[in-house]
Amino acid sequence: MRIRPVGRHALLLDFTAPPAGSDPTGPVDPALVQRWRAELWRRRERGDLLATEIVPAASTVLLDGVPDPAATAADISTWTPAPEIATAAEAELVEIPVTYDGPDLPRVAAHWHTEVPSVVRRLSRTEFRVAFCGFAPGFGYLTGLPPELAVPRLATPRPRVPAGSVALAGPYAGIYPTASPGGWLLVGRTTVSLFDVRADPPARLTPGARVHLVPT
Repeated sequence: MRIRPVGRHALLLDFTAPPAGSDPTGPVDPALVQRWRAELWRRRERGDLLATEIVPAASTVLLDGVPDPAATAADISTWTPAPEIATAAEAELVEIPVTYDGPDLPRVAAHWHTEVPSVVRRLSRTEFRVAFCGFAPGFGYLTGLPPELAVPRLATPRPRVPAGSVALAGPYAGIYPTASPGGWLLVGRTTVSLFDVRADPPARLTPGARVHLVPT
């Protein structure tokens, strides 16, 4: 992990630096980023960390609103995140009812060298985690599938993907909170509202939450 200053009052924890002896071209372990995100939240709640925002991404965590970046970076360099099992135990569980009838299910099944019912079973039995949010308000990038099941995006994105569409792309699953263009493979749909500006928090899926895509 590298800790980089960003502007006058922010730090970026960058996990793209590989550990000694590891493959320098290998992917970043999303569980490691998640453990650090959870540790930083815990430290802030205890008063050990002063930061206005903690924003995880695929391979980084941004700390914004840090009064003394140099001192905070020195403190973080001495911390060790809690084990993944402890992080999972304290995370919220969100169950999303899903109708698995997406038009790209056969494409996913072919990529996984299996049949459509097996794809549905795998997705419905996987405990996903919200790694980070992006692309659109309320869109959570869900990890949990093994790397070998990563799927490519469509060569040409659809001009409109309906709100509530459950989709796969790369190593992630996700649910479109609103109608938008998109190139992810559509495997199902849900009627659950994922983003409401009147709610607190507005996003139903927040970083760290566990997610079950329950078949209806």
